[in-house]
Amino acid sequence: MPIEVNDWVVHPQCGVGRVVKQEVREFDPGTAQRYYVIAIAKGTMWVPVEGPPSGLRKLTAKGELEKYRGVLRGRPKPLATDSRQRQLTLVGKLKDGSFQTRCEVVRDLTAHCWHKSLNESSSVLLRSAHDVLCAEWAVAEGLSVLEASQEVESLLLEGRKTYEK
Repeated sequence: MPIEVNDWVVHPQCGVGRVVKQEVREFDPGTAQRYYVIAIAKGTMWVPVEGPPSGLRKLTAKGELEKYRGVLRGRPKPLATDSRQRQLTLVGKLKDGSFQTRCEVVRDLTAHCWHKSLNESSSVLLRSAHDVLCAEWAVAEGLSVLEASQEVESLLLEGRKTYEK
């Protein structure tokens, strides 16, 4: 489905925002292009309507959240022990921009730190993925970000209790 004005959307790097309008902008001289103007927590961003995919997608529907509750409390997948390889793999996965992948990365990195401390880059990656996940969860479910974060943490804890025996 095409993205329309007033739709909630998710950008893989910038997070959740709302499409305010579409407008033609000329950021480079002689290359006018149509853009979505998106209000995000940190300001405004412009994403091309046509051209190479940016990873922009519509917000996950509330009705789909039950599926993702299962992902978050599901069995974590083991991650590479080499921190560089782990980072490359997870960053590569997140490039697809899907909510499913974000849930899996948060679940798997969280489980990894049950047994071993994360290095700084993995900690930053987890915090960033977790923040975007919770922001999208909050908007989709009609909760505050704090309430969404508490629910996500509760689901991860359920998974830990189930699989860390």
